[in-house]
Amino acid sequence: MPRGPIPAAVQSFLAQPNIAVVATMMPSGFPHTAATWYDWEDGRVLLNMDESRRRLEYMRLNPKVAVTAMQEDNWSMQVSLMGRVVSIAPDTSMRDIDRLAVRYTGEPFQRRGQHRWSAWVEVDTWYGWSGSGSWPRGAE
Repeated sequence: MPRGPIPAAVQSFLAQPNIAVVATMMPSGFPHTAATWYDWEDGRVLLNMDESRRRLEYMRLNPKVAVTAMQEDNWSMQVSLMGRVVSIAPDTSMRDIDRLAVRYTGEPFQRRGQHRWSAWVEVDTWYGWSGSGSWPRGAE
């Protein structure tokens, strides 16, 4: 799997509000997956969740995660990112969840009063498929 800088074409893809799934590890060693909103910024992934979500608990226990983003109408256009959670912080102002909601729906997050948490994932490796083959891996 590629390491180092993520090519511009892949970063452009990740900058879109694609459908995505996050995978965490349960204490039993089995994977746990959940559909998620995400954002891509400066080579990192922003995730946000309600404090009741299992994935938040699992991220705290084991920071290794994977996020797969794919085009809604073309699942063969996808990128999987493997990395680790480098920050988990309360989103008391709802700034991050509003950012994600506006990205995906055009509107601020509707369910106010929740206790939300933001997690930043630093990417170690990635792989993907561009629909017609692997993403270009040339020097950027």
